[in-house]
Amino acid sequence: MDLIICVVGLLALIVEGIRCQGVYAPPTVRIIHSGHACNVEEERHTERVYTIREGETLELTCLVTGHPRPQIRWTKTAGSVSDRFQDSSVFNETLHIAKILRTQGGRYYCKAENGLGSPAIKSIRVDVYYLDDPVVTVHQSIGEAKEQFYYERTVFLRCVANSNPPVRYSWHRGREILTQGSDKGVEIYEPFFTQGETKILKLKNLRPQDYANYSCIASVRNVCGIPDRSVIFRLTNKTASPSIKLLVEDPIVVNPGQTVSLVCITTGGEPPPLLTWVSTNDSLPQRSVVKGGTLTLPAITSDEAGVYSCVASNNVGNPAKKSTTIVVRALKKGRFWITPDPYHNDDNIQIGREVKISCQVEATPPEELTFSWLKNGRALRSSERMVITQTDPDISPGTTNLDIIDLKFTDFGTYTCVAALKGGGIPEISIDVNISSTTVPPLFFSFLVPPSLTVPRGKSPLVAREGDTVELECLVSGKPKPIILWSRSDKEVPMPDGNMQMESYDGVLRIVNVSREMTGSYRCQTSQYNGFNVKPREAVVELIVQYPPTVEPVYMEKRQGLGRPVVMTCKVLRAHPSRVLRFEWLLSNRLLHAGAFDAQRDETEYTIRSLNRDGWGEYTCNVINEAGAGKCTFQVTGKAYPPEFYYDTYNPLWQNRPRVYGFKLQWTQMNPGAVDRIVAYRLGIRQMGLQRWWEQEIPVDGQINKGELMTHNLTELIKPESYEVRLTPITRFGEGDSTIRIVTYSAPINPHLREFHCSFEEEPICMFTQDKNDDFDWTRHSAATRDTKYTPNTGPSGDRSGSKQGFYMYIETSRPRKEGDQARLVSPFFNVAPKNPYGITNPPAYCFGFFYHMYGKHIGTLNAFLKQKGQSASEAPVWSLSGNQGNHWKQAKVSVHPTSSFQVGPTRLHQSSARPRCPDWPPSSALSVLVSIGCRILMHRFTSPDIKQKGVHRRCWARREQYHSWLAIRRPNVCEE
Repeated sequence: MDLIICVVGLLALIVEGIRCQGVYAPPTVRIIHSGHACNVEEERHTERVYTIREGETLELTCLVTGHPRPQIRWTKTAGSVSDRFQDSSVFNETLHIAKILRTQGGRYYCKAENGLGSPAIKSIRVDVYYLDDPVVTVHQSIGEAKEQFYYERTVFLRCVANSNPPVRYSWHRGREILTQGSDKGVEIYEPFFTQGETKILKLKNLRPQDYANYSCIASVRNVCGIPDRSVIFRLTNKTASPSIKLLVEDPIVVNPGQTVSLVCITTGGEPPPLLTWVSTNDSLPQRSVVKGGTLTLPAITSDEAGVYSCVASNNVGNPAKKSTTIVVRALKKGRFWITPDPYHNDDNIQIGREVKISCQVEATPPEELTFSWLKNGRALRSSERMVITQTDPDISPGTTNLDIIDLKFTDFGTYTCVAALKGGGIPEISIDVNISSTTVPPLFFSFLVPPSLTVPRGKSPLVAREGDTVELECLVSGKPKPIILWSRSDKEVPMPDGNMQMESYDGVLRIVNVSREMTGSYRCQTSQYNGFNVKPREAVVELIVQYPPTVEPVYMEKRQGLGRPVVMTCKVLRAHPSRVLRFEWLLSNRLLHAGAFDAQRDETEYTIRSLNRDGWGEYTCNVINEAGAGKCTFQVTGKAYPPEFYYDTYNPLWQNRPRVYGFKLQWTQMNPGAVDRIVAYRLGIRQMGLQRWWEQEIPVDGQINKGELMTHNLTELIKPESYEVRLTPITRFGEGDSTIRIVTYSAPINPHLREFHCSFEEEPICMFTQDKNDDFDWTRHSAATRDTKYTPNTGPSGDRSGSKQGFYMYIETSRPRKEGDQARLVSPFFNVAPKNPYGITNPPAYCFGFFYHMYGKHIGTLNAFLKQKGQSASEAPVWSLSGNQGNHWKQAKVSVHPTSSFQVGPTRLHQSSARPRCPDWPPSSALSVLVSIGCRILMHRFTSPDIKQKGVHRRCWARREQYHSWLAIRRPNVCEE
């Protein structure tokens, strides 16, 4: 197959296509930074640490290689969930965090995966530097010396500042710098258990000169440009820890809606203490007002009740704290229940038996709660037959009982439980219990009937179709009629509304739009507190929801070429009822095939033996039962899959003219054999910001193989504009799926052209050209494709890094080459721009560096020559080497001193390999350069038992590494070692 697949024009662009093989590769990752880093260093075990100042911008970029284009994900550890990029990972190449916080430090991981091999993961540890203002706290100890009548007063000044990296402290007294040993009355030390966190200044047995201004200076040694911070504390003979007093009662009992003011005053302390208020509710109420030491709570509510504390601090000794409790009076949640005779195992309440009516209320404060009982609106007092008691608050707080001994007909009536708080101000709560003779059949001499539950005939099991509205029913009887609680028999499964229970007053549970997940057993149960304290009754209703078959695939795209078979399978996952299933296959509503479902199988299949143009379209398989139909949809198409742009092209952008640039566009085709042969690509390009697209078709010769790399060189792109490129494959079916990428212009790293790097990895070979006046040409090749059958003992087995995949320039020295033949590779000129307009008085020095490989018995000599513009090449080489140098790469550097535009070359060689190299120099501007590397054959005939023909392949090699240009000309004073 011809490598060149097209030469076309696009906006006066010349586009060439080149196809290469085998570019699918697993991902690789490396992390670079472009934010406000203080330092990036390599620690032990190759750990990268990125140091940044708090408040600056963190920007990390994940550079990936691999084809197809890997998906990138940033994650973080050593931080809380809320620090994790707003609770989500970042799925793009650049991680950007503006105004970074100290809590956002930690290890950041970049993960890239494209489905080939294992995901590539790299990490970098982000260290956030900061320094807070230091705080000085003062503590003192007073101890009485034994058998003496004096007190020793020792003061400790402790300085603490939060920082990263660890802080260094220094103490000053006035303008005097205090150090350990500078004053016998002063001791400076770090506590063992807090080393690095603080530094304590100890003043032993206070002296008059110790009363002064003390400064603590915290420093992180100006790392990241963080300045030192300091604090001053004035020590006097009046310095004392704070003391306070609350001018309120404890507790404070108020009614809802009242305004509460809490007053706190200082009674001592030097420096004057700072007063703050705190609450047990984590924070003060939103409407609260703090003014000085007074806290005001307007229109207080029950939710604002709790403990409030006044705290005074002046960094001397321990803070002073005083607290009070605010109690907001309230009554709520009243309920009652009736208990039959506790001495008889009977749920019926009968005449002549004991009955207990219980009433319960929640009260705040509970000690103010009072109860009273009424019968038919008149006060009821405790007697021998009507016993009123109040339950022990520790067992059942806020509960009162009315025991009716020996129930009689005369006891029928309405009983009222009234709850109130002492002092009033809070509305009372009253609960009525009605005992009426009209509800009691005379035959049984009972006035309350225990509940019973039954399920109506035909209501269980209840069968419904998905989407219907159903009513589950339990018949309930009893006096009084209880509330019914519905729940699932499986206690872990919620009800349709999401709750674990649902209430019903008529025993009916109504479910709208019932779904298959609601199939199961439902339990109806009498409420535990329905005014009748007996064992709950329950019943069970079965619900069966029928639904259409669930099938897979719901949708599938089948891409296939003409004349090939297509098999479509529709599988039933579940259905109810599962019997009596039938199927039908349709193409655009036209019936193709129908029949009954095989009970032994859970799938049906339709086959197109040979796809034709009429066979493209949407196929539908309907699987039907009593409840409806499940549908599988297959879109049979000849549409080609999208191409996959190749992003790992080395140096795809080149500057060939002042106002335009070129770009090497490369891609592979996803699943090229899935459909008919791709006959062309439609290439669309538009300048970013403009609407107009320019399009052309690029013909393709022959079948494209999977992983085959195709190339188009785009030229005449206007600097510095970016372009959107769209690529669409075309088959006999028509257009396939498109892929879009952005081509971005980037200015050259060295705009003043003081440094030049060259590579032979790409086809343009750095704009080098073959010299037309030599005898034969150089060839671009790689060690992986070298034919060792004819050259078993010559040339390198790989590049300097050992890779066999890269490209290099070489010459073939076997027949028909003869002694004296030359091959030259020519590049542009280096322009030497003089500072003096009248000429160069001190010509600059340039360094020409490369790697070479000279291996073989008859290597000969490798020469490098300097040729300046307008002059002939120098007779003597500027660099020369002869003989066998071993089977490995070596580095060469040579200084040249041109006075005008120049070129380097040619080299002379018997049998050798020269590999240009870019040394690890810092970036600098480059000049336009003409570099010529050539080989001259000094000997031709040679016999070897390993070679059947006379002569031997002799090569001159040049090679570059993936991320470095290896032929370099630079302007230093001398060549660097």
